[in-house]
Amino acid sequence: MTAELTGLTAQDLLDGYRKGEFSPVDATRAVLARIEETEPGLNAFVRVDAEGALAAARESAERWRRGEPSGLVDGVPVTVKDILLQRGAPTLKGSKTTRAEGSWEEDAPSVARLREHGAVFVGKTTTPEFGWKGVTDSPLSGVTRNPYDTSRTAGGSSGGSAAAVAVGAGPLSLGTDGGGSVRIPAAFCGIFGLKPTYGRVPLYPASAFGTLAHVGPMTRTAADAALLMDVISGPDPRDWSGLGPAVGSFREGIQGGVRGLRVAFSPSLGGQVAVRAPVAAAVRSAVERLAGLGAYVEETDPDFTDPVEAFHTLWFSGAARVTQRLSAAQRELLDPGLREICAQGARFSALDYLAAVDARMELGRRMGVFHSAYDVLVTPSLPVTAFAAGVEVPVRSGLRRWTGWTPFTYPFNLTQQPAATVPVGVDGDGLPVGLQVVGARHQDALVLRVAHTLYEAGIAGIAAP
Repeated sequence: MTAELTGLTAQDLLDGYRKGEFSPVDATRAVLARIEETEPGLNAFVRVDAEGALAAARESAERWRRGEPSGLVDGVPVTVKDILLQRGAPTLKGSKTTRAEGSWEEDAPSVARLREHGAVFVGKTTTPEFGWKGVTDSPLSGVTRNPYDTSRTAGGSSGGSAAAVAVGAGPLSLGTDGGGSVRIPAAFCGIFGLKPTYGRVPLYPASAFGTLAHVGPMTRTAADAALLMDVISGPDPRDWSGLGPAVGSFREGIQGGVRGLRVAFSPSLGGQVAVRAPVAAAVRSAVERLAGLGAYVEETDPDFTDPVEAFHTLWFSGAARVTQRLSAAQRELLDPGLREICAQGARFSALDYLAAVDARMELGRRMGVFHSAYDVLVTPSLPVTAFAAGVEVPVRSGLRRWTGWTPFTYPFNLTQQPAATVPVGVDGDGLPVGLQVVGARHQDALVLRVAHTLYEAGIAGIAAP
């Protein structure tokens, strides 16, 4: 029964609870057993709270027995990236410079909404130090590995969440995405990941990376992500930049298919990106099938050049801010790569920062105009599949920073647009390939709808590891 339950989606679990086929206690025990099977080999968790999870599951089971579930995800096992605050659990952010001592009495907004809806918190998942890069390893917790090949990276920075969902260690997870950190590991680990429109999911405390940082769902399917969005997308007074209530239900919004939608397909951002052949082939095949479902697909490119310099200015400055108050001794404990970009970020002037803001605003304008002609943009999620674990860039790639192999993700953090990754196949080594769907700002429901259509048509989704 363990394998059967850990293979179910959140909606499958809820249906089983409703029918009395199994209970939240059964599901939680199965998830905990799955974690014992896969840890520490994957190294997806920094903390597992078996006792607390089972206690919460028993309370949920009693509510279901009475026919009085407390919310939309009552009894569903969930995991939380160790960047987000969770009451009663230290949030160390992958850093030896963060003290575990303290009462840890506050939930981040998205965590608070999950708690209100009866979720069962299983554990906190790994992150690189302060979420700074596109792979998951840190001086504190070591290297997180890919469930399809443990010699490969799970991606990052929400790599622990992606690996956990992929192996059945809870069907729902909360990740954060400042330059691709939900979409990168979701693509590498063969699951679904959504970076919502900035502010759609409130964030507190505010990120030092500012308005690049989003909170988003990591799940096996778009339908589960829509369910999770209905839970976590409500406003929270602690986030002054958060959006108002969403219009309608995301679960209802995923219906309707893609017939008549105007889809722009950009396989390489106008030749700016060298995409590995297996990735390009899998994505193109999925797009062709999307056209077969009635979408109007045009191969065209958004009107922008690589905004990596502007992104680096904003990202490296944010990293410098994160570590500004650390002592010299504490700085010696940092990931060397993080220490390097912090030094670079500290050298930027206010005028440099404002120039990056100007470049960001121009990119946003261009994408706004682009979406007046196209409902969604489709690209590969990444130009590569998972490479060796423990390194920031692929070996012998000649790249310096993680942004060199993530050109499809960080531009849409700059523009604050919703963007999702959907698994659409595997390469010759059996490693997952992701397709990215990007919508105009506030069109989260449309992005989820396109992704859900891919799942419903059998275009998206790969065998679990």
